[in-house]
Amino acid sequence: MAARLCARPLLSTWFYRRAAQSQGRHYRAALCSELKRPLVIEEVASRPVGPHEVRVDVHFCGINFADILVCRGQYQEKPPLPFTPGMEFSGTVLETGKDVSTVKKGDRVIGVCTNLNTMAEECVIDQKTLWQIPESVSLQDAAVLPVSYGTAILALEHRAGTQPGETVLVTAASGATGLAVIDVATNVLRAKVIAAAGSDEKCKLAMERGAQFSVNYSQGSLKEAVKKLASGGVNVAIDMVGGDVFLESLSSLAWEGRIVVLGFAGGKIASLPTNLLLLKNISAIGLFWGRYQQQDFALFSKSMSSALQYCQQGLIHPHVGAVFKLEKVNEAFLHVIQRRSTGKVLLSLK
Repeated sequence: MAARLCARPLLSTWFYRRAAQSQGRHYRAALCSELKRPLVIEEVASRPVGPHEVRVDVHFCGINFADILVCRGQYQEKPPLPFTPGMEFSGTVLETGKDVSTVKKGDRVIGVCTNLNTMAEECVIDQKTLWQIPESVSLQDAAVLPVSYGTAILALEHRAGTQPGETVLVTAASGATGLAVIDVATNVLRAKVIAAAGSDEKCKLAMERGAQFSVNYSQGSLKEAVKKLASGGVNVAIDMVGGDVFLESLSSLAWEGRIVVLGFAGGKIASLPTNLLLLKNISAIGLFWGRYQQQDFALFSKSMSSALQYCQQGLIHPHVGAVFKLEKVNEAFLHVIQRRSTGKVLLSLK
């Protein structure tokens, strides 16, 4: 699948100007006009804001693997073509609807748009999915927070109930979410972290970002390596890889340990050996962070507010792996697909 998306045309970004829309306000946006094909940059017409909506001048937009999947037609949500991908951003308020009370023109905000549409110079969004950025937090750092840190906070605090002094195993530790998990576990929850990644370079970064130990699982058994570092096992495992890495993480849990499944970056979904759950009274838990926006908005919003608060207090330090201009969006996608970067990949709209 990746080969199709990474074919030579991906590196070419096309720019179109809709002749029929020659009047009124316009802005540039990345559009998926055909699945598994390069995105195109079009100049599109702005639409009016509704009573509860806000128009935001987007400065930075986060790129997540989910954006790539949706452009392949492989994500749970399949928007009609053409569409603009992107689900998180930071920017400044340009205009508010008549019933908006939470933000005003000029406010700096982060936003989450589960129906996509943020890889553009402006975005119109409901006021309830915007959060004001504290003065001490930059727009670039703020753009890293929504998906990666929102996920990390709910995984560690809400789903796993991580306690101070517990040991947390993090797989895919050098990715955007992995680094966020390390940051929150170490600096907010005061847990000990074992970072697991696929190269020495990635392990080194995880250690620099706060992990106490690291394991390169491309060089041998993760389970055996963890056993040497935590003789009784780890209390919490946060897994984003799946397959054999998930199974080894599960086997590395201590009595009453908890493993939280965040994804399957390795491409394989493991079958759960439920006898292990029984023998050590352990729990296997899933987390789809975006679903909380529909099912428990108060908790979803709290994860965002907490991320901003932790950042304002200097407890967490978001890590940006690479920044691309909007017209380089296809190169940015390729960067993520080939795992060239560690940390969050952002699009800069300025």
